Amino acid sequence: MAAGTILVTGAAGFLGSHLCDVLLAEGNHVIGVDNFATGNADNLAHLKNEARFRFEERDICQPFDCGRVDGVFNFASPASPIDYMRLGVETLLVGSTGTVNTLEIAKKYGAAYLHASTSECYGDPMVHPQVESYWGNVNPVGPRSVYDEAKRFSEAMVTAYNRYYNVNTHLVRIFNTYGPRLQANDGRVISNLMMQGLRGEALTIYGDGMQTRSFCYVSDLIDGIVRLSKSDEHAPVNVGNPTEFTILDCAKEVQRLLGVSGEIAFKPLPQDDPMRRRPDITRAKALLGWEPKVLLREGLALSVGYFKQCLDKEAAPV
Repeated sequence: MAAGTILVTGAAGFLGSHLCDVLLAEGNHVIGVDNFATGNADNLAHLKNEARFRFEERDICQPFDCGRVDGVFNFASPASPIDYMRLGVETLLVGSTGTVNTLEIAKKYGAAYLHASTSECYGDPMVHPQVESYWGNVNPVGPRSVYDEAKRFSEAMVTAYNRYYNVNTHLVRIFNTYGPRLQANDGRVISNLMMQGLRGEALTIYGDGMQTRSFCYVSDLIDGIVRLSKSDEHAPVNVGNPTEFTILDCAKEVQRLLGVSGEIAFKPLPQDDPMRRRPDITRAKALLGWEPKVLLREGLALSVGYFKQCLDKEAAPV
């Protein structure tokens, strides 16, 4: 997408707000949309006086039109298990009706379109590492299905708009990402471990801790996404860090960073929780010239200040 006017849905979220920053830095005008179901106004507070940024509070499940745009980045969706299991129907609706409404905007204005999909499309994978050609192992009626199937439906709809209406679409499959602005208490691995460690609590591990994740720092992820938006690729592309860690190893990295050696509390593994997660980024390297640069140890160090601020807000008197 060349510089112009860009619509970003889910703009007050973790990834959406970072994306707004990068798009503005590239000279674009940005229209941010969010209904604050899980977004945080603080994530956009620094843009209050930015003349090239306009914010509209709205639910994208209702038809809307912000005026002519040159590009659409659809990042609207609850993304953590705590949120999408609490907002199950809303998650399905934003991944279906919301996706259609944003695609209609791209179709109307001839705008390029990028949809934020997810590694959860692979479910609990039987192919490792995960390649884009793998169709996945997803429970369509399990507790995680509200998110998994919303994203899988979105991918089908985005592809259909490209195939039948010639909309210039892009699909990014995002793997575990972390960094500043990640919700402090959303139940995801990094935020959980960091906040527990800072509070001096035992670090919670679900299962035996041998399940794996591949953690990508937010600046690396956004770089890959922006590169994809400027490409001619319409099929899904994995963007994530291929370095694989066990959850237990991740907990030890957090302990090392914080200088704590507290207990680790083992709890039952949630239903359908993936046992392994690692992206094959061969296509991202070839198509986008992209690969992540920030190591987990470095990214955690870059994030700790933010989580300390979150802890201070918890402790502040109301």
